[in-house]
Amino acid sequence: MIRDFVRDKAKTLPADDNAASVTAVRVWHCNYATLKDLSRYTNVRTLVVATYPDADLDPIAALSRLEYLHLVHLPKVVDLTPLIHLQQLRILRLETLPGWDGAGKVTTVKSLEPLARLARLTHLELFGIRPANKSLSDLESAPRLTSVRVSKYPKRETTRFYTQTSINDSLPPRPDVADWH
Repeated sequence: MIRDFVRDKAKTLPADDNAASVTAVRVWHCNYATLKDLSRYTNVRTLVVATYPDADLDPIAALSRLEYLHLVHLPKVVDLTPLIHLQQLRILRLETLPGWDGAGKVTTVKSLEPLARLARLTHLELFGIRPANKSLSDLESAPRLTSVRVSKYPKRETTRFYTQTSINDSLPPRPDVADWH
């Protein structure tokens, strides 16, 4: 079952009597003050959020069955540590708004090290999301990472990373949710 919230003007995520049956959720540019109520979706495997309202990733950390996570525009987030709880995660896409690219804006996070601790993570995209040191070295210890796509990192660093690892920059698979394309 899928829940698709698009441009909802409400301030809170609507209640859902069937939350335990939902396997995919999209929250697309809604006015929710927080996503803490996502925790009721205990079986969600796919989550897509555009305009993430919270200052931390704690609301997502409770979704332990997540396999695919795509967050667009998370300007308040500086710590990726809560993602460590998502040990089923295979595909992670974090990005700034497309308009930020032209302006050179980035979301600066403390470290990429928590992502390296995701045992099943195979595909990672970081578009405009980077640590202050502008380095990908924290990802070198990721056990299953096969592809990493990035923007706003120095060319020298991306070249070093791809040369030093067997990781490539191929596209990750998209979620099997036809209505979201």
